[in-house]
Formats: sequence, structure tokens, C-alpha cells
Amino acid sequence: MHNRKAIYYIKNISFLILLFTFKISVAQNPINWTSQQLMEPAQLAGLMQDNKPLPVIISVGPGALIPHSIDIGPVQEKENLDKLRKQLSKLPKDTSVVVYCGCCPFEHCPNVRPAIQALKDMHFTNYKLLDLSHNVRKDWIDKGYPKVQQ
Repeated sequence: MHNRKAIYYIKNISFLILLFTFKISVAQNPINWTSQQLMEPAQLAGLMQDNKPLPVIISVGPGALIPHSIDIGPVQEKENLDKLRKQLSKLPKDTSVVVYCGCCPFEHCPNVRPAIQALKDMHFTNYKLLDLSHNVRKDWIDKGYPKVQQ
């Protein structure tokens, strides 16, 4: 009887530890955008190729590799987040804006969440996150999309 009780408690404690660990890992990097707010790289590259009107493109990561990008720098740093807010304050709230980082996969990126939150806090209504879910090399450069020559 004591063996059964011990097994029961061990199973329940193990389940609670697993559940608690999962909740912490999810809470560390909550997604603050919807799938409708993602822009496929091919869509932005197509606008560039067809010489169509472009959204305001803002790099919030370590480099502006995509043509026509405004280079803000990594917005995980307060001075760059302030720079982003200052840049956005010059725009009407309905401006088409695309932000990107591309430093690493979204789940690890320290820059996209603060950028999206700034757009939300400033009440922008027409913004997208460029879907560089792996990184800028794999999702943009390796696909042959336009890039700034360095």
C-alpha cells in the first residue's frame, strides 16, 4: 500500500514539475503578434522587384541588410528602443510598417518583441513583422532576395 502511495505522489509531483517548467519557458518568450501580422519575405521582395510602393521598413536588429531599411539597431538596448519610438512618432498611425531583426529564430530573438510592443503602445494599426523565423541569412539572403551591398 505504501508503495502505491509513493508512486502516486511521485507521478503527481513529476507532472507538476513538468507543467511548471513548461509554463516558465512559454512565459519567457511570449509571442506578441498574430499570424496575420507576419509578412512573408517573398511578398516584400516582390514589392521591391515590381517597383511597387513599399512600406516603411525598419531593422530592429544588428544590421539593415534589406534595401530601403531604416537601421535602428538592436532594440533590446534602451537607446535603440527610444530611437525606434522617435522614428515612429514621425509617422501617421496608419502607415504601413514592416519590422525585422533576423539575428536568430523568433523564440530566441531579443528584438522583435520590444519592437512589436512599441508599435502596439503607440497605437499603430498597419504593421507587420517580416517572417524571418530562422534568421535573415536563411529566410532572406539564401533565397536570393535583394540585399544592401556592404
